Amino acid sequence: MFPFEAAFEEILSRPEDYADAVFSCLESEFLVMPKGAGFVEYPAFERGYEALKGVTRGLSQFESAAVYSLILQEPVSLVVLRAMLGFTPPEWAYVTTQKTGVMVPQGFIRSLDRKVRMAPGSPISSNGATKDRVQALVATACELLTAAVPEVAVSQLHRLDKADTKYGVKSIASLADMGVPYAMLLYERFLGRPFAGHRDSVSELVGDSLESAIEEILSGAGISFRKTKRAERIADFDQTPDFIIPSEFNPQIIIEAKITEDDGTARDKVTRIQHLGELSLAGRTADNPRYEVVACIGGRGFGVRREDMKKMILATRGKVFTIKTLHQLVENTRLKEFRTK
Repeated sequence: MFPFEAAFEEILSRPEDYADAVFSCLESEFLVMPKGAGFVEYPAFERGYEALKGVTRGLSQFESAAVYSLILQEPVSLVVLRAMLGFTPPEWAYVTTQKTGVMVPQGFIRSLDRKVRMAPGSPISSNGATKDRVQALVATACELLTAAVPEVAVSQLHRLDKADTKYGVKSIASLADMGVPYAMLLYERFLGRPFAGHRDSVSELVGDSLESAIEEILSGAGISFRKTKRAERIADFDQTPDFIIPSEFNPQIIIEAKITEDDGTARDKVTRIQHLGELSLAGRTADNPRYEVVACIGGRGFGVRREDMKKMILATRGKVFTIKTLHQLVENTRLKEFRTK
């Protein structure tokens, strides 16, 4: 029996058993990620790599004018150049501003990076501020990739102290000629998490799959609901819920939805759900809350801390659903009172 099928008194008497029931149907999809818009396929990336390798004489001479001209015609080379640096777009912009004095706003480089990823083969504009900023970015990258890594304290690690950039063009050209030692590649991957940048960029898409499933269930049952937007402010809620039924003007049911593979993120969500549970009881009795709080969860992050799971079950009075039990959402909550289909 799942907690949403039991009386609250039964849950209070056997919280461990109901935590086990939720754990048993938690699923994780951390091995598979959505590509999302702007995913650069390897053939396009390799095309940019080979083009960059060509204008730099086998990655041995990084002349900013030549690299800049290439990037205008083969923009995906910009992504390759950033991968060689190992920087995020904002980090590259910051270092460029510091080194050249040319102001490169984070908004600009984020937009540029996204534009390149969305259309790797479309030429970049070379007018006005865009020209100055891209030239500055390229000049900074060429300077950093050409020079050997400076000495730092024994307790510190320089961001460019990587197998391919430790000795500047000497190490870059060497690896380009002979191939990268597999052990070093694995070590750097261990330090940086495989697909870390892409995982971060599609994190919202992962959550959207659960929210879309909830929307489909509510719409299929003819239930009026308000799906809130990210960072939206709703009156009487210091933390905006994901779904409000039937509306924010008369909240009767609150649904919080989250898929996460990280236990820290899961704990934050549990704390949020507990807070909503407390708000629902403000000035009310346990038998007459302002609204019912429902949790819809997924991912291994929620399966790490047993105490957090028990807290969530108690805060929702058992109304915890996973992707596997989502089809029972309407019939086992107050949502059935608002069903019109």
